[in-house]
Amino acid sequence: MASGKSGGAVGNVKSVPSWLNSPAWSTPRHKGRLFPESPENGIKDKESKLQKKGSDVDKLEEVVEPPSVVVKQEVEGRGSVKTGNVESSAPLRSDSGNTSIFSSGSGGLSSDLYKKSSSLDARVELFMLELSRKRIHIAELQRMSGQGIPDVGSIRSTTWKLLLGYLPRNREDWSAELKKKRSEYAVFREELLVNPSELTRRKEAYEEAMNESGGRGFLPRHHITQDDHPLSLGSTSIWHQYFQDSELTEQIERDVKRTHPDIQFFCGDSEEAHQNQEALRRALFIFAKLNPGIRYVQGMNEVLAPLYFVFKTDPDESYAFHAEADAFFCFVELLSDFRDHFCQQLDNSAVGIRSTISQLNALLKRHDEELWRHLEVTSKVNPQFYAFRWITLLLTQEFNFPDSLRLWDSLLSNPDGPLEILLRVCCAMLLCVRERLLAGDFTTNLKLLQNYPSTDIHHLLRVAEDLRV
Repeated sequence: MASGKSGGAVGNVKSVPSWLNSPAWSTPRHKGRLFPESPENGIKDKESKLQKKGSDVDKLEEVVEPPSVVVKQEVEGRGSVKTGNVESSAPLRSDSGNTSIFSSGSGGLSSDLYKKSSSLDARVELFMLELSRKRIHIAELQRMSGQGIPDVGSIRSTTWKLLLGYLPRNREDWSAELKKKRSEYAVFREELLVNPSELTRRKEAYEEAMNESGGRGFLPRHHITQDDHPLSLGSTSIWHQYFQDSELTEQIERDVKRTHPDIQFFCGDSEEAHQNQEALRRALFIFAKLNPGIRYVQGMNEVLAPLYFVFKTDPDESYAFHAEADAFFCFVELLSDFRDHFCQQLDNSAVGIRSTISQLNALLKRHDEELWRHLEVTSKVNPQFYAFRWITLLLTQEFNFPDSLRLWDSLLSNPDGPLEILLRVCCAMLLCVRERLLAGDFTTNLKLLQNYPSTDIHHLLRVAEDLRV
């Protein structure tokens, strides 16, 4: 990743219209209520439904069926969503006769049609048609998702898996691929999460069974090797490795307990909340063990949380059952674009976090040199003071959870990769509070950017889109 370069001359600076800072674009925070009643927001309903289900994260299923995208969902404030005949648990098939829905020749959805489809029902049907194809058109799905994925049924869950490359484009390959990946994760759990005492017990049981099957009188005494002894300090000792891992486990445990403390799904007193925390802890621990060069870095829990939430609240119970495994592999795919930001040894390299922050700084200078100069020279607000968290946590801490999910629809669907649009959104965040920043000094500006005010996420994304080169 190359370092960002400075923008053009002062004379070419684009003026920023004053309406960017209009209070009409801000929305008040919802006090005492995390999720507002909105046709776009079925999260609260999903969460209440989830609490009624038992969690089976420790079971393993052998049979994997292709996802049946259910499109009927009771959402508070608007009742049942119906989309004609697509309210069916059977996989939908695209009808070649529906020429009015598809653009001629390309086989993709018409751009004009999608833009005009403002109603939720119409958008749901368009997504259902695209997800029902035998071969998914990723470019079309990216374009549709960039305008927001309907939070209805399994649409967002399935779409995110496709956008991240977890599900193959050919629909008929989904079942085999999912079975393979989930089996791999089951092996990871079996090999990496077992206490050494359990391994010793299994070894003894195996030896006893072998001797009994041979029918040779007295059983030989079990010999405990140096590596099996709990006090062994050998590098190959399973106990020595276990005690080293306990420090990692404690660090992950602390962070997982702090994940979205205002959401019952993650931090409630219910058994389901505790099971969700355990799923996050296991997935992060396995990732750390499989990636010793990075291991676990504080904040990874915040990146994993949206993926796990979306998959666990999938109304298709067979898919919600495997949310932990699916979230783990999607987390790995997502982090492939950002893993260098978590590696301290690369901080000062061309692919490290400081280089990425420099790119953001250059982007701001190119689009609003006056604001850039005020922050950089006048108030001397180092962008690392606020942008480090924005970038490494993918803005999960700057907005309420429903808005974060909407933002991730755009991040995951960007054809140029999530980092490119992430930098544009961060720049748009600065432009949207431009007047306040220009009027502020170091203290007030730093406080503002470290506690970003409520804003209209749709307007923010429109501003970010206008910054596309």
